[in-house]
Amino acid sequence: MTRVAVLGARGRMGVASVHAIEASSDLTVVAEIDINDDIQGIVDNNADVVLVFSPPDVAHEQVQWCIKHGIHVVVGTSGFDESAVEQIRAALVDHDDVNVFVVPNFSISAVLMARFAEKAAPYFESVEIIELHHPDKVDAPSGTALHTAELIARARAKADCAPSPDATSLDPYGARGGRIEGVSVHSVRVRGFMSSQEVLFGVGGEILRLRYDSVTRESLMPGVLTSLRAVSTLTGVAVGLDAAMDLG
Repeated sequence: MTRVAVLGARGRMGVASVHAIEASSDLTVVAEIDINDDIQGIVDNNADVVLVFSPPDVAHEQVQWCIKHGIHVVVGTSGFDESAVEQIRAALVDHDDVNVFVVPNFSISAVLMARFAEKAAPYFESVEIIELHHPDKVDAPSGTALHTAELIARARAKADCAPSPDATSLDPYGARGGRIEGVSVHSVRVRGFMSSQEVLFGVGGEILRLRYDSVTRESLMPGVLTSLRAVSTLTGVAVGLDAAMDLG
């Protein structure tokens, strides 16, 4: 039985994860920690793995604390970019018995969408990403959009693709969105959405749309459980749920 501590346990993802873990046959929750709770409860309850859903401003410090205490970590907090991953990698130099699994999105559909986008990227002239979430989300773009853009950019660079064409020269309101490694990303925050993303590819006469929609947090729980089971088998830092999936 793997013993799990949940940070951010009273948030929406934390609550859903606690229920899913307790309903499993091989995982159990030994600590539920939220704001103003003592993180020492992780050690006091002998947790094997820590699942982090804390806000970004504290999650980074909590991950470093777990590493120093020799405990595997699954990071579900959004906003862990390449710089944050490098900080984790540096911290693990002196803790090679600890693994950290950074998961931008626990949706299996999102993982497949990002992988399909990476495969399609070299074959189209244009590409843009639209991510849609609820207005309570604190970061933009989403971690999934960031990760997808990075995969697309690397695939296009490897294929020596030209930048997506764009004649825009006047954009005083920032309507063209942000750019991540040359890929335009648009963040929508509308009540009613939970987690959605669409990747638009275009070439003369043809459009390819790749989209996923998670409409309940329960849809993410298979990914959460998969990550918790896999983290101890990984090495060092792994990024993306696909590291725990057999995608070839």
